[in-house]
Amino acid sequence: MELKTVAVFRAPLPEKFGIPRQAGLAGSLRGTVVLEPPYRSPDALRGLDGFDWLWLLWGFHLNREDVPDGLTVRPPRLGGNERVGVFASRSPYRPNPLGLSSVRIESIDLEKGEIHVLGADLADGTPIYDIKPYVEYADSHPGARSGFVDDHEWKPLEVRLPKSVFQDLSADSVDGLLEILSQDPRPSYQDDPERIYGLLYEGRNVRFRVSDGVLTVLEIE
Repeated sequence: MELKTVAVFRAPLPEKFGIPRQAGLAGSLRGTVVLEPPYRSPDALRGLDGFDWLWLLWGFHLNREDVPDGLTVRPPRLGGNERVGVFASRSPYRPNPLGLSSVRIESIDLEKGEIHVLGADLADGTPIYDIKPYVEYADSHPGARSGFVDDHEWKPLEVRLPKSVFQDLSADSVDGLLEILSQDPRPSYQDDPERIYGLLYEGRNVRFRVSDGVLTVLEIE
């Protein structure tokens, strides 16, 4: 089977570092689904304005090729120390490197072939292979068990972002950045309060450190 790229995702995060670990965790984070020329027609999006959410099927294009395939992985929710089966996880390293995300539709530009969405967990430049509307009666399963996720609560970080370092960012950009940082973008096995991290966001380098559950932004270059 040949997968065709039907769209490319545009987002403020160009690298894996900082990408939300699941769709919806940073609900204010904006991105745009840009249809490729063969599909860039109002006809392809006809009727989509009647839906609030989308499913995106996409490819993990930033995966390192030198990482071997395996049958078990270490989920961040388990601290990166325990292993579960690859099919009991959402690891990006899978037999077929495909991702599936549910995102909220913010607006649609039929003429440009663009869908503006909120809450995506995709990096800039991600190839999208299919777009499908989210249908509540079939796609929602209230009360469903979530395996090890139910037993391991993820506590967001407190984020301190001094006003002096973000004056040139829009309010929408700040909201998205705060949600990304609160989810703790660091590798789960790293907890060095003296280490300074850098996260690329909208072409800027956001430098921060984390100590005792508090993430402090030091500067935005």
